[in-house]
Amino acid sequence: MTYHVAIDIGASSGRVILGKTAGKLEIKEIHRFKNGFTKRNGHDRWNINHLIDEIFLGLEKVKSCGADTCTIGIDTWAVDYVLLDENDDLLADPIAYRDARTQGVMTKVFEKISKDEIYQKTGIQFLNFNTLYQLCAEDRELLAKTKTILMIPDYIAYRLTGKKVGEVTNASTTQYLNIHSRSYDKELLNLAGNDSEKLPELIETGEVIGKLSSDLYAKYDLPEATVVAVATHDTASAVVGVPAVNKNWAYLSSGTWSLIGVENHDSLLSQAALEHNYTNEWGAYKTYRFLKNITGMWAVQEIARMLDYQYSFAEMAERAYQVEPFLQYVNLNDERFTNPDNMITEIQDYCRESHQIVPKTVGELVMCVYSNLALAYAHEWTVLEKLLGHKLDVLHIVGGGSHVKLLNQLTADVIGKPVVAGPGEATALGNIMVQMISSRELHDLKEAREWLSKQGTFERYEPRPIPDRSHLEIYKKQYFNKRG
Repeated sequence: MTYHVAIDIGASSGRVILGKTAGKLEIKEIHRFKNGFTKRNGHDRWNINHLIDEIFLGLEKVKSCGADTCTIGIDTWAVDYVLLDENDDLLADPIAYRDARTQGVMTKVFEKISKDEIYQKTGIQFLNFNTLYQLCAEDRELLAKTKTILMIPDYIAYRLTGKKVGEVTNASTTQYLNIHSRSYDKELLNLAGNDSEKLPELIETGEVIGKLSSDLYAKYDLPEATVVAVATHDTASAVVGVPAVNKNWAYLSSGTWSLIGVENHDSLLSQAALEHNYTNEWGAYKTYRFLKNITGMWAVQEIARMLDYQYSFAEMAERAYQVEPFLQYVNLNDERFTNPDNMITEIQDYCRESHQIVPKTVGELVMCVYSNLALAYAHEWTVLEKLLGHKLDVLHIVGGGSHVKLLNQLTADVIGKPVVAGPGEATALGNIMVQMISSRELHDLKEAREWLSKQGTFERYEPRPIPDRSHLEIYKKQYFNKRG
């Protein structure tokens, strides 16, 4: 029996998952813990030490399950980072990407270097919370005290192993890696008042970082473990975990964010790709995730929070089934929905301002969100095909959102192509698959996906005929009108 541990942390929760391989893979969630940012010292901040404590607790549970020896992979969200001083102590809790400090920063950067030049250097889409703009907005006094800057998963790996590295899939989202030299771009770092000396050595997906630090065993009852640099950006791990074996497939990683795209072996830096704000994030094994980052389940999560979690997500979806779809056209990618005080009133205000039916019940609100997510996916599906210059045959939806049958069917209907849903645990599976390749249980990514496709049954949604396809055209007009 071989054991692999996936430490998988998202914006709202983290998990320690144990994978056992003996011909067939078995995975089990060993430990789950909450995550989230809170307003402290003037900014929205993550409690990084809480996450570290929970990880050690989870690893102790791993050993108690009989996994005395294992490999470990870490994946988290992207773009956020920690600042360490000359003693490698944390200077402050990391600021969350949804914090308002980067508003207007991109415009100031474009006064020094053009948008086109940044894109040709990096291939990365323009989001105001990319690490490049966060560093531009960073406290200058803190930066002056900073010896090392580490991305969140790299910091966790450092706390486990004592080794400072920068795994490329997460590092690429910063928008300061040069896609041609596959190294840090000094010009962009200088714009942010930074230099590459503060950044760790870059390593590729699949490389071994090191064993758990020996001094940890005096404090915790841990397994003998080796930490592997999996695809540390959770989306990159989710793409590894797509059970696709045919050509011309696209993926949609569905969670707090929706990321729709394809896996390429070369970057695509066309003017059209820039205009549509598509990104070339680095994927596992020197692939590129050519994708668009759009909103996802965030709105539904916030609706649940505003209702004090009196409904489960399954109950919310069930109530949405009772409501007619496409009654409102709402651009959920509008900045007003990024982090509103109250998502429910924000959606209602948007509809009221644009003279549309105002959703009131939980079912109406959720159907409004799901309908407009499906339309956003359909819009990007059309754009993606145009940018690639060829048709796509099937959309694989992976991640937590793949469990939402209503949204899966609506998506198949509006894109007019089959949707294959699952695995819901694509991120953890992708994490573990890289560990299996690293330990030579699997030969390469192609073999890993073929192996995964035989591990379970995935639901397939065929598109239903839609007599009136005007929904998408109306939405497309709405998409480019921020206030409807």
